[in-house]
This record gives sequence, structure tokens and C-alpha cells, in this order.
Amino acid sequence: RETKRPGEKFAQHEIQGVPVRITIGPKDLEKNSLEIFRRDTFEKQIIQINDSVEYVLQLLDQIQDNLFEKALSFRDENITEVDNFDDFKNILETKGGFISAHWDGTDETENKIKELTKATIRCIPEGVKSTGKCIFSGKPSEQRVLFAKAY
Repeated sequence: RETKRPGEKFAQHEIQGVPVRITIGPKDLEKNSLEIFRRDTFEKQIIQINDSVEYVLQLLDQIQDNLFEKALSFRDENITEVDNFDDFKNILETKGGFISAHWDGTDETENKIKELTKATIRCIPEGVKSTGKCIFSGKPSEQRVLFAKAY
């Protein structure tokens, strides 16, 4: 590893998904400090070596929370709720992502929607009841499901 330059080492660990980079150079050792780089926010921090273990443990928890919040936000931004089949088709063609819509629970309706739009049910949320009418058949529906196209 001593033959590789720092940039190569940094890039290799980024590819592997390492969340924190710790850099210690000769000048850092003189100052009894080190540099910590967060890959999720691209922030650098200089801390004392004696504080490093506790700091990194807290930092890993913060990174986990930050990544989880980003994932939830991304999910929520990419779900569109629709109540009729015309809007369903329009959103599929223009926006994409996931579509939350009422479905009557039958294989026949699911297959017909797939045949007409190439969208399939991706998720049936547990414990989320919402009565309405199926966007395709107009029959009563007990809950919304998430549709999407596979690419």
C-alpha cells in the first residue's frame, strides 16, 4: 500500500463505500491531531487523537441517521398519488417513479394494468388502510399499492 498515492487510496475506499476517511500526516502527529472526512456530507474536521474513538463512534451514528433521512426523503419525493387511470398513465410516461393508487386486489386487474402500461405492483404497504375505488375497475379498494415500471 505504500506504493500507492493518497488519491488512489482515497478513491479505492470511496468505491468500497467506507463512510469516514481518517488522515494522519507527520504535521498532524506533531500537533497530536488527525483529519476526519465524512463522505456523506463532504465535511472535514480536525480533532485531537485522544478524542478520536468517541468522536468516530458518534460520527458513524450521525452518518447512519443522515443516510436514512436522505433515503426516506428520496422515497417520498418519488411516490406520486393518483386516483384515476388517466393520471396513472400520464405520471408513468412523464414523471416515472412509484405511483400510489387504489387496486381492487384481483389478478385480473393487475394483469390488465401491466398489459396496458407495463407497470406492476412493487409493494403492498402493511398496516396502511385507505378505502377508495380501484383506478382501473372502479371496484372498492381497501388500500393503496405502489406501482412502477421495471427498467
